Amino acid sequence: MVAFPALAAFAAFSFLIEPGRLVVRKVSVKSGKWPKTTRPLRVAVIADLHVGAPHVGLRTVERIVEKTNRLRPGVIVLLGDYVIRRVLFGSFVRPREIAKRLGGLKAPLGVIAVLGNHDWWYDGRHVWRELKKAGIVVLENDVHAIDAGGGRVWFAGLADSTTRSPDPRGTVAKVPDGEPVIVLSHDPAVFPAVPKRAILTLAGHTHGGQVNLPFLNPLATPGRHFRHKYGLIREGGKLMYVSSGIGTSILPARFNMPPELVLVTFKSALPRQDRS
Repeated sequence: MVAFPALAAFAAFSFLIEPGRLVVRKVSVKSGKWPKTTRPLRVAVIADLHVGAPHVGLRTVERIVEKTNRLRPGVIVLLGDYVIRRVLFGSFVRPREIAKRLGGLKAPLGVIAVLGNHDWWYDGRHVWRELKKAGIVVLENDVHAIDAGGGRVWFAGLADSTTRSPDPRGTVAKVPDGEPVIVLSHDPAVFPAVPKRAILTLAGHTHGGQVNLPFLNPLATPGRHFRHKYGLIREGGKLMYVSSGIGTSILPARFNMPPELVLVTFKSALPRQDRS
């Protein structure tokens, strides 16, 4: 008799409450790879919107845009999976409408995006065009530089690993030696191939496991990425942050893994008094 109320409470929380409980995670990255002459940089990260999934309609996207803008980031990065074709209790939303809302994102140094597997399963070129029309820089195995004040910072955006062919080494090699580079990838599976010169790899795709029960593997992790599921990961002298993202896929539920916006602050590891 006790089991049924507990199961009902779990289902209600997982399907109705947790997917809409947006949080802001703040991450500080101090690195010796960040030149001492380059000012600190705040980067807002939005992953896996899956617009059309339950809890993520166009009005939700507008609220996320407003909340992101209030964080006052220097740069905003988008990590793919803007659309979703099929999800329980969801509905398809056209890329044009999604991009129109994302065009409201404001950052003095720009908005930079990569595409995810759901975007390519629908029509990646179409999603790309709509984002570009909204003033967003879209990268696929290519780089983009910004002037962070005191020096350039490069973003290396990779192709999706499920549907395309990412080239971490070739892409990072486009960045001049000695200049800082941040890698953007929809899928964290590329992390082992990312060169050590990258300050940080930012990824999504996993939704943080989405439904995380004690002592069990996540119930809804896309691609079964249990090893690089969520959070700040240090491995082989490299650093990656995997976001839990915003929307859902497979199941329209979350447990022990709320949706999130991430604000990463990059700065030099050198003491402030040593900077010239």
